[in-house]
Amino acid sequence: MTRAYIGVGSNVGDRAAFCRRAVESLRTSPGISVGAISSLYETSPVGGPPQRSFVNLVVEIETQVSARELLGVCKEIERRLGREPGEIRWGPRVADLDILTYGEDKVNEPDLEIPHPRLTSRRFVLIPLLEMDPAAADPWGARYADFLDEAEGDV
Repeated sequence: MTRAYIGVGSNVGDRAAFCRRAVESLRTSPGISVGAISSLYETSPVGGPPQRSFVNLVVEIETQVSARELLGVCKEIERRLGREPGEIRWGPRVADLDILTYGEDKVNEPDLEIPHPRLTSRRFVLIPLLEMDPAAADPWGARYADFLDEAEGDV
């Protein structure tokens, strides 16, 4: 089993309900066991066009599926919740699920990078991640808490 953290966010419709539905979808996915769930945080959008604020949380999971399979699960959950392919990058979205970490693995592929490439620059994932694991560190040993002061976004 591998421990991973998934960032979940929404800024369309009933944002909190979409986040809860995403967590429930993770919970019922084969090979995935949901552990801790952070608090919900209302956060300012970072990048992209002007838009409504987001609701974000982070989910800790234990999984038997590979990082690549987990990406597929996340994309399928987004699709089932109503996210349309080809939406504006960093634009409004019903659901956004991102693999933040996957054990101690480092992945650098065109459509999958772990740890998430913007994890250390975004407060909306750092704060809920650190709520659950204040000592969290990347595979190279850098503590995520050390990036918080310079990260973007209001939470």
